[in-house]
Amino acid sequence: MTAAQTESVRKRRRTKPLVLLRPVPGNSPVHRLWAGTKLIVVAVFSVLLVSFPTWTTSGLLAVFALAVGRLAGVTRGVLPTMPPLLWVLLLIGGVAFGAAGGDPAGLGGLLGYLQLLLLTASLMGICALVSWTTNVSEVAPAVSKLGLPFKALRFPIDDWAVTLALTLRAFPILSQEFRVLFAARRLRPRVAATTRRERWRRRRSEMIDMLATAMTASLRRADEMGDAITARGGSGQISAQPSRPTSRDAVAFAVVLAVCVVSVLVQVTTGS
Repeated sequence: MTAAQTESVRKRRRTKPLVLLRPVPGNSPVHRLWAGTKLIVVAVFSVLLVSFPTWTTSGLLAVFALAVGRLAGVTRGVLPTMPPLLWVLLLIGGVAFGAAGGDPAGLGGLLGYLQLLLLTASLMGICALVSWTTNVSEVAPAVSKLGLPFKALRFPIDDWAVTLALTLRAFPILSQEFRVLFAARRLRPRVAATTRRERWRRRRSEMIDMLATAMTASLRRADEMGDAITARGGSGQISAQPSRPTSRDAVAFAVVLAVCVVSVLVQVTTGS
């Protein structure tokens, strides 16, 4: 292995992929919250950001996300590595918005762009915290409990909850499968292509092989998951687990309500 290949391998090892739907180990108060509470909090904050997309609201939610992450014991090690292309795109967006000018002092476009980035980062951080502190098996019972009012209207809430739970459970498994496939593709020896037509044929052949392998891996995982669900009593057991809020969820709702009230009051009094 040459020095360039060794350096390339080291860079790939230092690159951390985005890990979602896999809770960070811990027993913090955030981990012990009911999954339905976390889903409601995300919905409430989403409505708040849509209603008041200001610096104050975004800043308060960013501080809230950092404080909750600290309380949950989420370290910087779980954060993914930002690809260089994303940094370039963000820089291009900043330059484009900055060239638009506007008040104050010709920086209105750039400030609006930065405000949008802060709003997006705040909401994504809160959603990521839910993913890092919630077990996937707790989501289906929580969704089934939250959908009780709609059962009177004959909505198939339990079926929707089971579908959501299976989708969330399969996502990290298939993500890992695809990483293995791409790693195997990089290690596979390639035949040297001398013409543009040969290079196109090689890319097309590799793409077809990747798609076929991915479909095979997905079907195999689905079959294994179906056998496991059948052995445990069927899909009805997924949403039938006991799930209900406790006193700590009431405290969490009070904190979220306080953040919302402060944000609205600041918005009404200052208009920013």
